[in-house]
Amino acid sequence: MALITASSGPATLQASTLSFFKPQSKTVSELGFVTSQLSGLKLSFDQCVSPINISTTINLPLQPVARRICPFTGKKSNTKNLVSHSNHKTKKLQFVNLQYKRVWWEAGKRYVKLRLSTKALKTIEKNGLDAVAKKAGIDLSKK
Repeated sequence: MALITASSGPATLQASTLSFFKPQSKTVSELGFVTSQLSGLKLSFDQCVSPINISTTINLPLQPVARRICPFTGKKSNTKNLVSHSNHKTKKLQFVNLQYKRVWWEAGKRYVKLRLSTKALKTIEKNGLDAVAKKAGIDLSKK
């Protein structure tokens, strides 16, 4: 082991000394210079200690985001201008008319609760739930 000394203090004859022991091995990795109030000191750590192996991943359950988009038709909000008497224009969103509906699913012999637009509801009544869901790429067995 080598002895490293560092001195600090004003430019007078009395200087205080600090002593550090630095192991002389090839497994010491330099972290680099630290630019802070401790400027001039070099930090290092010894890699002889086995590193902690973190191989587990945390799987958080993803919550579905309630967005104002109809999953069957893809309809979403429209931006329009509100025009005042002085012709001043401000932006306004026109939202889709989304409804929570329980719809009977004939193939599954049960009700399915869906959030769909009134246009999609009209299409489902005309063409059937299976045909509209297949065209939109929606798996009803999950819902």
